[in-house]
Amino acid sequence: MIFLKNLWQQLMGINPFKGDMLPSRVYVFERGRPCLPFPHLLNYKTPLSIFDAFYTNAKSPDLFERDNRYLYVMGMPPVFITRDPSVIKAILLATGDKPGQFDRDTAPMTGIARATGVNSLLYANGKVWRKQKQMSAGPFGKGTLFQPEEFHEFEKTFRKTIEKRLIVLRDAQNISKKNFSRIEIEQEIQPIMLEMLVNNFFGGSVEYKELRERYVPALLSLIDYMITDTVAPNFSAIHQFVTGENVVVQQWREALEDLTDIALAGKAEKAGHWKNFIGDVEDEEALRSNIRVFLAGALEATTSFATWTLSHLSRQPELQEQVYNEIKDIDVYDPESLTEAKLLNHCLNETLRLTPSLYFFPRKATADTWLKLDDTRKIMIPKGTTIRLDIWNANRNEFFWGKDVSGYLADAYVPARWDVLAKEGISRKNLTHFGFGLGARVCPGQFLGQLEVGLVVGAFIKVFKFKAVNNITGARAGVTTKPDDGTLIDFELR
Repeated sequence: MIFLKNLWQQLMGINPFKGDMLPSRVYVFERGRPCLPFPHLLNYKTPLSIFDAFYTNAKSPDLFERDNRYLYVMGMPPVFITRDPSVIKAILLATGDKPGQFDRDTAPMTGIARATGVNSLLYANGKVWRKQKQMSAGPFGKGTLFQPEEFHEFEKTFRKTIEKRLIVLRDAQNISKKNFSRIEIEQEIQPIMLEMLVNNFFGGSVEYKELRERYVPALLSLIDYMITDTVAPNFSAIHQFVTGENVVVQQWREALEDLTDIALAGKAEKAGHWKNFIGDVEDEEALRSNIRVFLAGALEATTSFATWTLSHLSRQPELQEQVYNEIKDIDVYDPESLTEAKLLNHCLNETLRLTPSLYFFPRKATADTWLKLDDTRKIMIPKGTTIRLDIWNANRNEFFWGKDVSGYLADAYVPARWDVLAKEGISRKNLTHFGFGLGARVCPGQFLGQLEVGLVVGAFIKVFKFKAVNNITGARAGVTTKPDDGTLIDFELR
């Protein structure tokens, strides 16, 4: 019956949404688009283009209709995509495990779940998700990380790890006798992020060389495989069988399992941050699933965050020097020092706004749901609707972030906009960049991620001056977004 109802509405051109404002319809075949508005084997590696395809012919004079669109075909429930920050905020705040709330849509994560486990905080919904969230609340929460004794212990180990890696780069630069050295900094940051998580946070023990030569390449290959396994699992399986790649994929999986074992090794002695996990963990496989997700997340999200920040700063030497002058005398990155480093924090916030690591959030309507926006307008989202919250384009929305609001164009990297917003009385609470999500399903590792990236970026700026090799850097997107040139920079010692 639902299929027939959907098909009838589709054929008759009936908008399935109700309320004070309605999204406009996207048709499957339209001219002028960069690609079809859904992932397939020919476009799945350019997901930002898929989102752009939804808006290509959105020419309505009504702002809501331009920023909120739906695809309705083949009798299936509608696919709703929005780059409207007010709608995104409302849906994120209405996501949870209560009846009638939105669920995370697991379809874009099936390949990840097959590699990491279905009972992880990333993939689970309902009571399973709530249980996983409670388990991770202690060790990753701000209240724990920023306790003075706890914070100083880990800040010291994090800082030591970063300094050790920067010394290698510094010495190599000295030996070269050249004014500049050229490097793709992304390759340097990836093993640092894993090292900080596995050795410093979880109290494990793995050599940097092994991280760089075995674990990073294996995890990157496995993450890329997860995407293909999500979009075209049958094609992926056949390809593996024919080419013999299944043997290589198994080696990638074994590397992830070995690294998970290393991260779990300190659990019995409560090394690292294990002492802050709540009680005994009954479901060991769920714990392993979460550790696998944390490891992949450390490699993907925090690397994205750090490399985008350095990429932006590499094109603004004056801004880079201002940050240096702000942090040059900071020796310990305690909460007070990080708070006082206002410009550095503005740079980090501007990075998450303009080039967010997580460029969309998938949601699913579990019931016909009336969504109320801050301005009291309402929209009814039908049960079964597939929802894509387009963070990438929402954060570049001129109406919400542009000159009339912040004093600067929305598509420009300008950390000073955060001072303008503050003077206007607009805080992160009122106008969020969604860098770590929002609401009940906010990223549990946001405070750890901010600490790690703040330390990496701050430490790098204190040792080196650097500039971009390329005038323009685009974005490549997979699980996260990253600069498409690997953050290729020329750097020199200060």
